[in-house]
Amino acid sequence: MYFRILPDETSGAMSYLLADLDTRECVLLDARGSDVALLKAMLQEHHLHLCWLLRTHEHDAFLPCESAALDALGAPRIQQVVSAKANPQGCESSALMFGNELLRVIPTPGHTAGCVSYLWRDRLFCGDLLSVDACPHQLRPAQPEALWESATRQVFTLPGETLLFCSHAKQGRAVSSVLEQRRWHPWFGGCTRDEFLARVRAPTEDANALESRYAELSSHTI
Repeated sequence: MYFRILPDETSGAMSYLLADLDTRECVLLDARGSDVALLKAMLQEHHLHLCWLLRTHEHDAFLPCESAALDALGAPRIQQVVSAKANPQGCESSALMFGNELLRVIPTPGHTAGCVSYLWRDRLFCGDLLSVDACPHQLRPAQPEALWESATRQVFTLPGETLLFCSHAKQGRAVSSVLEQRRWHPWFGGCTRDEFLARVRAPTEDANALESRYAELSSHTI
């Protein structure tokens, strides 16, 4: 297998490449339209065939050229799990194959209505699901109740050693673990559902306290 993290140093946005080197098939997760030329060159250099272009979520209303740019990669795009009747481009599958590898597609709405996460081996690519207030295009979750359910019932129920890969690195950290986030996440750790909903709906937040909790989280290692 070939696994590569593709960061954007300016915005902190993260993309990921997974490739089965036996079959030369690969997938891209949360690829950026601005990187299309680079991604094409990378695929050509490693003689890789792009099977799927996977997105955990999208903010195309804020980035209107993003979809068209990604279409240039020439791969089917999966970006939400919805009814095919409601959206023919939606995905109802629970798994995707590339080469000899299997990716589980897990609906995790909340940050946006159609968010999904992708589980590969011991790694979950969960986009901005746990960012809550850190995404520049979505300062508060679109569906707070759904976000709580996605985080606590879908993500935090995975084995503690499961690695979590996000779409935006907070304080330079691209990866954490389920155990770490269960214990110390500044929004979900140590609070009830009602407390979370009250806080996320509050008109103002204690920014200093929030940053302090993020700093505490970043200092912990497993």
